[in-house]
Amino acid sequence: MSDNSVYCGCGEFNPNDKFKEAVCINAPRIYDSCSDKDCLEDLPVLLTKAGQCMIDKAANIRLSDIDVCNISIGLQPVPFHKGFYAVDMTFYFDVCLDVFMSPNAIPMPVKGLAVFSKRAVLFGSDGSVKIFTSDSSPEITDNANMPAFNSPKAVVQVAEPIPLSARLVDRKSPPPMPPFRIPESIMRRYGEEFAPNDAEKQVLVSVGIFTIVQLERNVQMLIPAYDFCIPHKECVSSSEDPCELFSSIDFPTSEFFPSNINS
Repeated sequence: MSDNSVYCGCGEFNPNDKFKEAVCINAPRIYDSCSDKDCLEDLPVLLTKAGQCMIDKAANIRLSDIDVCNISIGLQPVPFHKGFYAVDMTFYFDVCLDVFMSPNAIPMPVKGLAVFSKRAVLFGSDGSVKIFTSDSSPEITDNANMPAFNSPKAVVQVAEPIPLSARLVDRKSPPPMPPFRIPESIMRRYGEEFAPNDAEKQVLVSVGIFTIVQLERNVQMLIPAYDFCIPHKECVSSSEDPCELFSSIDFPTSEFFPSNINS
């Protein structure tokens, strides 16, 4: 393949496409990034009053599912280390439990919230300019030209968390209040306030997560341009005949013949 060839997803691949000009674009550049594999063991689960009432009477529990419903991200420069920033992350896990009121009973679903915080220090370069743009709404005259500071942006990517275990323990003494504030948007997911920390029993869950943290900064970059990206495929409207639509779907062979460990 020629070194000067290019493929554009909205067009056709042409090995004869040649470099035409150098253009300057404004785009986010990743200055630093890191990946992490965390095993979070025995995270306490916050429950609503109704959920805590069921937990206090439960004979056993099972962790059925867990999901990252939100991440709060804070960014602040590291003193005496120019260009470095501390990224403070707080993960909010939506925990789904199966609660067994007796050993042979049908499990009852209970939802709760688990919270985990961590910090990463990354290089984000430095910049002290103010950025003014003209894309603000003209109706909002007071804030139409408010400047934005040229600071890096922290981006956190997290894979689907892996539920490991859940256990039910007797609470020996009330724990201290958590050192974090739960956002109102997350509180509304559970319909009511969380139960106080003086309940009889407590749920502890363990979960594995994979994360990538990166610092981006908008910069002007000179890149080679080949041509405008012009679509070459026609838009296809949906068919009104449901059987014709169904006939275009391939037979799901993999659903009937699960893959083995070597495939």
